[in-house]
Amino acid sequence: MANGDIYQFKVTLRGSKPPIWRRIQVPANYNFWDLHVAIADVMGWKDYHLHLFEFSKGHQHVRITTPHPDDFEEFLNENVEKIAEHFSVDGSPKAMYEYDFGDKWQHDVVLEKIVASDGGEYPRCFTGKRACPPEDCGGIYGFYDLLKTLANENHPEHAEIVEWLEDCGYDNYNPAQFDASKVVFEDPVERAKFNVP
Repeated sequence: MANGDIYQFKVTLRGSKPPIWRRIQVPANYNFWDLHVAIADVMGWKDYHLHLFEFSKGHQHVRITTPHPDDFEEFLNENVEKIAEHFSVDGSPKAMYEYDFGDKWQHDVVLEKIVASDGGEYPRCFTGKRACPPEDCGGIYGFYDLLKTLANENHPEHAEIVEWLEDCGYDNYNPAQFDASKVVFEDPVERAKFNVP
C-alpha cells in the first residue's frame, strides 16, 4: 500500500428498498473514527448517537468503536485502529456499520477497490441514491411507516408528521432526493471535540 492510496467504499443502508446508498473515497491512512465521520456526513446522519463497526472473521466478531469505561464487551479503539489494517480487497472487503443503537441503522460498508490518489482533497462522494431517513423515526420499519403517512394527505397523522419533520429540520423532506455535490465533509479532528464517550 502506497502512502497516497485511496479506499473506495460503497455504503448501503440495510433493509432499504429501493436501496439508500453512497459511494465514497477516503484516504488509506484513515482510522475508524475518521471513517465514521465520513459515513455519517455522506449518509446524512447528524451524529447524535453511538455507533460501531463490526467485522465477521470466521467465528470471530471484531467490534470497533470509542470504548467506554462501563463497557462489558470487548471493543477495539476506533481512534487507534486503521482501516488499512482491517479492510482488504481479497481478505475482509466488508464491514457492518451501525448508527444509533436504538433505531439500529445498520449499513453494509464494502471496499470496492483501492486506487491511487490524484492529489486532490479527500474524502469524496461520487454518487448515491435516495435521502437519508430522518433521525429518531423508529428504525427502518418506522421509516417506511413514516413515508406511507407522508404520502397520504388524508392520513389522520399526516399533518403531525409534516410538523415533526419541520421541527427536526427536515423541511420539504423528499425521500427520493440525493445530491452528491451538496455533501459537506467535516474535519474528524474537530468533530472529535464534541464526541463524549
